Formats: sequence, C-alpha cells, structure tokens
Amino acid sequence: MSITTPVSTGLGATRDRLLALRTDHAAAVAEFRWPDVGPTFNFVHDWFDAYARGNDRPGLVIVEEDGARASYTFGELVTRSEQVANHLSALGVRAGDSVVVMLGNQVELWESMLALIRLGAVIMPTTTAVGPAELVDRLARGNAHAVVCNAADTAKFDEVPGDYLRVAVGEVPEGWSPYAAAFATPAAPVPHPGNASDDRLLLYFTSGTTSRPKLVEHTHTSYPVGHLSTMYWLGLQPGDVHLNISSPGWAKHAWSNFFAPWLAEATVFVYNYARFDAAALLERIRSEGVTTFCAPPTVWRMLINADLSGGKGALREAIAAGEPLNPEVISQVEKHWGLTIRDGFGQTEMTAAIANPPGQLVTSGSMGRPLPGVPVVLVDPLEGTVVDGVGEGEICLDLSVRDGAGPLPLMTGYQGDPEKNAEAMAGGFYHTGDVAARDENGYITYIGRTDDVFKASDYKVSPFELESVLIEHPAVAEAAVVPAPDPVRLAVPKAYVALVDGHEPTAETAESILRYAREHLAPYLRVRRLEFHELPKTISGKIRRVELRQRETEVEGNRPAGEYRDEDFPALKG
Repeated sequence: MSITTPVSTGLGATRDRLLALRTDHAAAVAEFRWPDVGPTFNFVHDWFDAYARGNDRPGLVIVEEDGARASYTFGELVTRSEQVANHLSALGVRAGDSVVVMLGNQVELWESMLALIRLGAVIMPTTTAVGPAELVDRLARGNAHAVVCNAADTAKFDEVPGDYLRVAVGEVPEGWSPYAAAFATPAAPVPHPGNASDDRLLLYFTSGTTSRPKLVEHTHTSYPVGHLSTMYWLGLQPGDVHLNISSPGWAKHAWSNFFAPWLAEATVFVYNYARFDAAALLERIRSEGVTTFCAPPTVWRMLINADLSGGKGALREAIAAGEPLNPEVISQVEKHWGLTIRDGFGQTEMTAAIANPPGQLVTSGSMGRPLPGVPVVLVDPLEGTVVDGVGEGEICLDLSVRDGAGPLPLMTGYQGDPEKNAEAMAGGFYHTGDVAARDENGYITYIGRTDDVFKASDYKVSPFELESVLIEHPAVAEAAVVPAPDPVRLAVPKAYVALVDGHEPTAETAESILRYAREHLAPYLRVRRLEFHELPKTISGKIRRVELRQRETEVEGNRPAGEYRDEDFPALKG
C-alpha cells in the first residue's frame, strides 16, 4: 500500500484502492469511480508536494550514455521546482500563460513541468526535432507567452516572430534569460494559483499522420488524475523504479515519465542515449533495479536479438504500446524472463483506455479490455450505433458517461478547430478513428485506422494485420501496407518495406518476403506487390501511410521502377 498518505481529497484513497485491486480487473472495473478532487485541484500543490516534500527517496534518476549518473530525491525536486517557479514568475509567467517546453531527457524538463504546474501555467511540450516553420505554427496557435529550451536550440527561434519570453538552459545567447539564475536564490514556497480543476493545463500537438497536427487541450484533472488508468495498466506500485522509452514532447512521455509514476510514488528512471544499444539498455535495467519497463515493440524486437540470458534483474512488469508486437518477441521474453509483455491502447486525446493489466490472461494479438473508469464502446461506423458483445467497430468513448464535462480522462477538445472537434465528438461519442474487434470474452483486437482499412476483391483488409506478419520475416525492419489499384480486384495489398541492415533490396529478397507472407496469411489477404522504400514518417516516428496511398494513386496504371509483384515469380503465381 501507500508509503505515505497524500492529503488530496479523494485521490489518495482512490489510488490506494486501485493499487489493492491491481490484479483483479473485474473488481477494479466494478468498483472504480473517479475521485472528486475538489474545485481547485493542482497536481503539484495538492498531490506531489504532499508526499514529496522532505522525502529522500529518489524521484528521478538519469543515466547518460557514458555512464554519468544523476539522482534527485523527491524532496530535491520540490525545492528545485519551487526555485524555477519563482524565477519564471519574476520573469513574468502567470497563471494561464502557455509556455513551450522544448527540452530533452534532462532534469530541467521535469523541473520546468513541475514549476509551471505550480504557477497554474499551461505547458506546451514540444519535441526538439521540430524546425522553425513548425515552431511558428505552434507558437501562434498555442498563443505562447514563453519558451524554455536548450541553448543549442535557440537559433531555431530567430525565425519565429513574437514578443515572448525566452529562457535558455546552458550558455545564454543575447536576448535570452538564463535558466540557471533560478538557483541563485534559496527556495521559497509558491502560493497555490487557485486554478479551477477544469482549467487547461496541457496543450499537445498530435503527430499529424494524416493532416496538419491538431492541438489537444487537457485540464488539471484529465491528465494528472486521468492517468490513474495508465498507472493501473503499467502495474506501478509505490517504490517502483519505472523505465519508459519515449521521446520528450510527445504525450506518451508525460503518460509514463511523469504523471503515472508520480501518481504511484515511483521513481522515474531515464537512460539517456543518443544511439540505441540493446546490450547497454539491458545492463541498465539490471544494474538500476528497474521493476517496470515500457517500450515500443521496435525496442523489444531489438532486445530479443541481444542476449536475454543475463536475466531480468528486478523486472516485474513488461509493457509495450504503439505498434504491432509479433508473437516471437512475446515468446522469447517469456522463455528467458518468465514475463508476458502486456499491450495497451490510448491516444494523446486521452489516457490509457484499453489494456492488459497485471495478472490477467493475455490473449495473443489483443490489446486487452477497457480499463477501470474508461467508457470504451465499439460503434458501427455506418449506423452510428453501439456494437454489443462480439463484433467490430470504431473504438469510441461514450460521452454520456459524465465525470464532469464528460469522461474524465478525455481532452476538452481540439483548441481553435471547432470543425475537427465537432467531427471527433459526433453522435454522442468521442471517435478515436481506430477500428477494432471484440471477442466473446470482451478482449479487443486492433484492426487499423479507419482511413487505412481498405477492400481488396471485396474483402476488408487491415494493414496492421498484414504488417504484423511481414515484420516477422528476418529481413524486414519495418513495413507499411496500402492499397494498390488493380483492374481486376479493384485494389490489392502492396507492402512498402524497409530492410534490416545486412539484407539487400534484390528480387531474391522480395520473393522470400512475398513467399513468407503467402505462407502465413489467408489467401484473400495475400500481399501481391512489394517495393523497398524508405517509409515516410512524422517527427514522432509514426508512419504516414497517407503519403504512400497518394503515391499509389499517382502512379495508377504505371508500374513503378523497383516494384515486385507475385506474378514475377513462377512459384508465387495464382
């Protein structure tokens, strides 16, 4: 149970009850109710400080690629964030002001987020991968009042107009204020800003896989409190050491590197590498006593190609999210470590919604079942009605379930885009744009984005399903499947493939991959065309299938150079 007793109204008791039911999904779903945190809840003042102040347990540990290690106690994070908050306040940052935070995995990121929440300001997390043009758009649409970034990134803002405060970490260029000045004076308490619980707290830009990035607005409750569902999925407990592999600036980083672990009073552990090294990561997991580990399947696939025989160390929970996870990875981790990798589903627009929590039967290929407090329904995309029991439909949240203005973990909406907002909330549901199927036991299996699913020979094809098979081939690093126009079948599945280092884009490789897909997929799902191609991605790393679909439309009737077809290989004809 809890190491301390946080004083926030309702949240502590609710959190502790959820921890007690961590392996009893049915009871958790039946019992769970979102806590009433009162009219002026602030995650830092009313939750974090209550257990962190004076607490000498590590709250944040960062290990660099060269082995340098920095550890900060919960108490130190309170003090340092108070100093940063007072410094930003002296520079003019006020409650309600939106502030771009563009930092890497460094202590200043966590300090800044804590400090801005203290002040009641609005955080706009931003990846360091963005360029000047994207920053112009973000600062304008987010109405940014200030920017906090590293000195190395300040030049990007030379082309970003506006009278906004500029704060830099490191050597300060002209026109920028030094972040380090925050520590020139002793810490002093920061008054509670008196923010309303439903005031905005976070502005997140989506990764823009199909269109211009949308601006997602979250409140002081939707993410800070809503991530109780994420905490439950991850299986976090007080005293855990949690490692999550994701990049700052994106929602998953706040999910698993900030709110969920600190709701559980767990230590956030970061291994800050420039180039991924599976063996080095495994060593850190063991040497640092990591108990819970969440990573995208790409990382898991790299890990099983390293040496797992060294053991799991203190690892108790293994979690994956974000893309297909092939059975071979699951079986190898189970074989060597005795752990089952558990999948989950959520979006920037909400917290974790569907998952395999600890202690539950994991059905192969399934994301799991709805998490406590999240009103997940499947909706028939044609009829707009809820699909009961076994069936297929779009993953939605039922807006009639009211935890305030609606389901508590859901965004308030897309800021400045009423048309997109109305589309997302149409018919009394929040529409995720993702299609899934539910079995007789309530387990939900992902099919694909509504925009990505297509028909071939009158059969519905899920790119996700085909890609999950393709990436099992030893030569395939990544794959994206899109419809290619065909005069007979209307459309046929075509795979764009990026190869693993050491494999060449030859006819022999293409035939091997097409044969593998033929042997492992139903005839109506056969991949009939293949092209070796660099996959277009968003800056968050998500594949932009929309570009590949457009490419196929543009070359309709003309076979692209470098495209292989099953009819090219006698053994694959028919």
